Amino acid sequence: MAKLSTEELLEQFAGLTLVELSEFVKAFEEKFEVTAAAPVAAAGAGGAAAEEVEEKVDFDVILEAAGDKKIQVIKTVRELTSLGLGEAKAVVDGAPKAVLEGANKETAEKAKAALEEAGATVTLK
Repeated sequence: MAKLSTEELLEQFAGLTLVELSEFVKAFEEKFEVTAAAPVAAAGAGGAAAEEVEEKVDFDVILEAAGDKKIQVIKTVRELTSLGLGEAKAVVDGAPKAVLEGANKETAEKAKAALEEAGATVTLK
């Protein structure tokens, strides 16, 4: 029996109906004791992970640096959180540090804007 090239095999599969192709896959799985579903499931999981990234709902507001208006940044951190003066100062002095964790997009963007207005460098993660 002559070996078929990959291109020739693809040509043969292109001529099959879906029922014939399904029967072939079952026979292939039985003959070689493999499953064709595993790669499809893995691709599906990768697609789901990609969707999660696009639909991110929880954001962390990270203070990267206080800048030269440190006192104003400390005041802003206090306004955004329930931290006292000493705790807010510790957050600012410990930059990079999370100011808010698990905030929704709107809250995170408002916090970022407020901190940047105070002179800080901020990122959302």
